[in-house]
Amino acid sequence: MSQLRLLAGVLRVRCTLGSLWLRGNGSGSTRRCLDSYRRMSSSGSTPVSPAIISSSSYVEEMYYAWLDDHKNVHKSWDTFFRDLQASSPSAEAGEKRPSTLLQGRVGSHSPDTAQKVVEDHLAVHTLIRAYQIRGHHVAQLDPLGILDADLESFIPCDLITSFDKLGFYGLNESDLDRTFQLPPTTFIGGGNSTLPLREIIHRLETSYCGHIGVEFMFINNVQQCQWIRQKFETPGIMKFTNDEKRTLLARLVRSTRFEDFLARKWSSEKRFGLEGCEVLIPALKTIIDTSSAAGIDSVIMGMPHRGRLNVLANVIRKELDQIFCQFDPKLEAADEGSGDVKYHLGMYHERINRWTDKNITLSLMANPSHLEAVDPVVQGKAKAEQFYRGDTQGKKVMSILMHGDAAFAGQGVVYETFHLSELPSYTTHGTIHVVVNNQIGFTTDPRVARSSPYPTDVARVVNAPIFHVNADDPEAVMYVCRVAADWRTTFNKDVVIDLVCYRRFGHNEMDEPMFTQPLMYKQIRRQEQVLKKYSDKLIAEGVGAQQEFEEEIAKYDKICEEAYASSKDEKILHIRHWLDSPWRNFFTSEGEPRSMTCVSTGLEEEVLQHIGQTASSVPVEDFTIHPGVSRILRGREDLVKNRQMDWALGEYMAFGSLLKDGIHVRLSGQDVERGTFSHRHHVLHHQEVDKHTCVPMNHLWTNQALYTVCNSSLSEYGVLGFELGFAMANPSALILWEAQFGDFHNTAQCIIDQFISPGQAKWVRNNGIVLLLPHGMEGMGPEHSSARPERFLQMSKDDPDHFPEFTGDFEVQQLYDSNWIVVNCSTPANYCHVLRRQILLPFRKPLIIFTPKSLLRHPDARSSFDDLTEGTKFRRIVPEEGPASERPDQVKRVIFCTGKVYYDLAKERKQHNLEGDVAVTRLEQISPFPFDLVRAEAEKYANAELVWCQEEHKNMGYYDYVRPRFLTVVANKRPLWYVGRDPAAAPATGNKSTHLNELRRFMDTAFDLSAFLEQNL
Repeated sequence: MSQLRLLAGVLRVRCTLGSLWLRGNGSGSTRRCLDSYRRMSSSGSTPVSPAIISSSSYVEEMYYAWLDDHKNVHKSWDTFFRDLQASSPSAEAGEKRPSTLLQGRVGSHSPDTAQKVVEDHLAVHTLIRAYQIRGHHVAQLDPLGILDADLESFIPCDLITSFDKLGFYGLNESDLDRTFQLPPTTFIGGGNSTLPLREIIHRLETSYCGHIGVEFMFINNVQQCQWIRQKFETPGIMKFTNDEKRTLLARLVRSTRFEDFLARKWSSEKRFGLEGCEVLIPALKTIIDTSSAAGIDSVIMGMPHRGRLNVLANVIRKELDQIFCQFDPKLEAADEGSGDVKYHLGMYHERINRWTDKNITLSLMANPSHLEAVDPVVQGKAKAEQFYRGDTQGKKVMSILMHGDAAFAGQGVVYETFHLSELPSYTTHGTIHVVVNNQIGFTTDPRVARSSPYPTDVARVVNAPIFHVNADDPEAVMYVCRVAADWRTTFNKDVVIDLVCYRRFGHNEMDEPMFTQPLMYKQIRRQEQVLKKYSDKLIAEGVGAQQEFEEEIAKYDKICEEAYASSKDEKILHIRHWLDSPWRNFFTSEGEPRSMTCVSTGLEEEVLQHIGQTASSVPVEDFTIHPGVSRILRGREDLVKNRQMDWALGEYMAFGSLLKDGIHVRLSGQDVERGTFSHRHHVLHHQEVDKHTCVPMNHLWTNQALYTVCNSSLSEYGVLGFELGFAMANPSALILWEAQFGDFHNTAQCIIDQFISPGQAKWVRNNGIVLLLPHGMEGMGPEHSSARPERFLQMSKDDPDHFPEFTGDFEVQQLYDSNWIVVNCSTPANYCHVLRRQILLPFRKPLIIFTPKSLLRHPDARSSFDDLTEGTKFRRIVPEEGPASERPDQVKRVIFCTGKVYYDLAKERKQHNLEGDVAVTRLEQISPFPFDLVRAEAEKYANAELVWCQEEHKNMGYYDYVRPRFLTVVANKRPLWYVGRDPAAAPATGNKSTHLNELRRFMDTAFDLSAFLEQNL
């Protein structure tokens, strides 16, 4: 041992001095040594050149000389070697002078032999590191034994898979029984600091090349790497008690027999069963059990359709009869919307975790077949629950995401979601990702489906450890799940479990996989079920008996049969049984349904003044702001003094007044803190102190709610999904996502099409998320002009051919029947009102707002405080209020429009002195269409031509939506003429001159009757 300690010292000196010299710097004793050496070299007190310090032979000679007598070397070397030895984990206090050690070390060996010993130890250290880095490449991960999980049969040359490879390290079989010093970066010794090479290789293969493959050496944190090494390298660490094994078997029974039962009862139905990865159910339950023991009491989950029914039944514990009745084609749907297929539905359940005897809430989010789309939604909901519970470290609420291998590698939203994982305003403090790795995507071989070795490689971008595991080894899976849950608890970072499995049937039960994967499915047909293999193993170990196993099966089969019989009693299919985000007590007030009315959205004068003064000041002392921001604040102050507001102040009034009432406001998106158009400035930055900021909105009231404004990553799909999930958690919060430009929502279209527009119809899911989409033809080119209003209007569900009749509040009833609300406000006051109405309504609907760009600073786009005081409310239309409204019978033309184009029309009308002849009415709420108010306007101007004017091209914008509804309003007795740009493929021209000519042309048309009639007739 003394010789090995001496050798360890030599190794330390060689590695430490050589590497630090090459880096040109060092720390502690090394830096002092190098500095002293440089001084000696420069003063001529030593004849050795600086380069020699990296010479191993020179360092060794120096070290041996020092060990023999400390006076043999310069005092700087003496200091260095003393410090190095004192810092060694294996150093012994008060160790004797090591001259006696040299008698057996140097005296009996030649310098070449000593050099060889050192090199052999370095080689063994390198070998250990090679297994830690690349051992997963040769791990036995595929249950079928026919594929390579990393798509590559090549065996890394630095792994000792056969003893003839020892030559790679300069070793041979005669070295196998030699004892080597272990480095401090391994735990394979199990408390021993030395092991024979043969045992070292055996323990490395056991740790890294069995049924578990660990990817972690890319993590740039030593503590985290050491933690993982200890979990997988410590000999005998993967142990289970007999009770744990019996529990695991019982869970496998439930998972397997559930799928068998469905297959027997509904052999011709799609169910996307879990066969081939039945271990997923005990895996999830192990994660939940371990997390529950660590304090987690709420778990939010998202997953694709494969295995969803099994997870609902055996993890969430959805009533089996409610699942089975979904297969009855004769069951009548409740009058609650379109519903969705059974393997898209979600669930929310509170129960006792029997393993820990603690309460736990489990929520499986509903989601469509658009794979991975639910990922950011789950993260947003988890973040919201953490926020409202004050769980700032994720110690109570956590998320689990399940994935398919092909989707995990192929869908970009996975990458977007990972990049939210450690952002301050988006982190959920660690997500456990479970990949059900079928080793196939529908019919596509993974070799043509991804370029990375593993489907999980995307997780490396955030330094998440990846645990690959053979899904036919249940105990290995359970151990990996425990480690993953412990990792999340310890480090609050993402972790990935790659369940390498297979898909026993095709993509669904009706599909024939032999068409495209004949050899794989020949092997699958021969593959024994994991339940049978594991039960045989436990019986052989004496953990259980065959009779116990059969009784467990019979017990669960009986449960399924009883639930099946009970499901026959169901007559109506209730979607509400599948609600994944219930809002307790929101739809009732003191036990009674909430009134279907909306109170006034106006504000007191004192509130307006107070918010205005805060918005135009810096509420923190000694805070230096940019001169440009100072000018903006002074401008706001002048507006407030004159009882006026621009767009930014209108938004301030809405947010500030809601915060006063305890409503949390969250605004998220790209550059929202300042605002894309430099109008908002909700976060002020100290100009002389880095990272010192002030959010004036959080200084409005003493007991106000928190205002969260956060710049997002450059992501639309992921961030919009996140905010949608955030809005699901709490109806008493205003959650807004702002696109940098309106057309940026294109890359988040999946969230809009699959979750926001049909969410309530499919999943009875109310949601009050607000989308702010800057829109307007400003001559800036095809991009960033149009927010594509036609797309939102096309998906609006109101009937164009039916004039709705309501007995109560027309406005509220119409909103209640809609799937979402689409508005284009033209005044700051109306913008403020619609935001406040969003919270004051007795229900929640998504709100789409086409926000302005040039109007943010337009001198006419101002509102008086009078438009926002008590008794006022959102105006669905703003009718003509000028001279034309005083003589409606003499008006020749009524121009209906929406948004920014109103100001162009108003300017043109004034220039031509037509204010008494032409009325201009603005539609502020476009959908649901304000039938009642439009009819009143049409009847008021009974002798006038009806015109729809828009700045968008004819095949875009609002025209196709409003035209049939106008005709319904007038019972098809009067035509509606179109004025605007001609049809086009691009949203706008890229030529400024062309843009202005187009504007000039349709302005002339709007006010020139002859040209107008010529165009339309």
